[in-house]
Amino acid sequence: MSEPPVAAGDAAPGAAAPGPDGLLRCPWALGIADYRAYHDQEWGQPVRSDAGIFERLSLEAFQSGLSWLTILRKRENFRAAFGGFDPPTVAGFGPADEARLLADAGIVRNRAKIRAVIGNARAALAVPGGLAALVWRYAEAPQMPPVIMADVPAQTPASRACARELRKLGFSFVGPVTVYAALQACGVVDDHLVGCFCRGVSTRSVSD
Repeated sequence: MSEPPVAAGDAAPGAAAPGPDGLLRCPWALGIADYRAYHDQEWGQPVRSDAGIFERLSLEAFQSGLSWLTILRKRENFRAAFGGFDPPTVAGFGPADEARLLADAGIVRNRAKIRAVIGNARAALAVPGGLAALVWRYAEAPQMPPVIMADVPAQTPASRACARELRKLGFSFVGPVTVYAALQACGVVDDHLVGCFCRGVSTRSVSD
């Protein structure tokens, strides 16, 4: 997920800045309550389950070319439409399910992306050791933490390598930028800015 930096108060442009409660946050989380809740409660927290990783990869694929806010606000609709992003359930989807999804105004009705998610579910079931284990192999040693938004990369050598491995295993819509966004979302990397109160959350808690 990538959003333009928003300066706030007297903070340096692109640096962590205070929200309405006075806590310092990454600037992309300051302007909209939906973003603030996502940033505070989920983004960057470790996700260790195959279903959790599959969901984040799927949503990042749907986000391609769109605002993340669009996906975030449709997230519960996506979950209902895709069986909670349970890989075995989605892997069993057939032509009738594809037609149902294309008719569902609550999600992004993109045939290529819908087919990619169904195909990726089937590929996920065949990953040796599981999808989560594969993705977490690409956790990198801690680097210099980002201070401003300009320090946060769009992709990294690890995300490019992970994307290559996923494509070899039959996944699609998993380019290095999409994969890096998923790595950020799942806490595989910690891109909360220095000063953000969520910095280090990836070592403190585990999500699904």
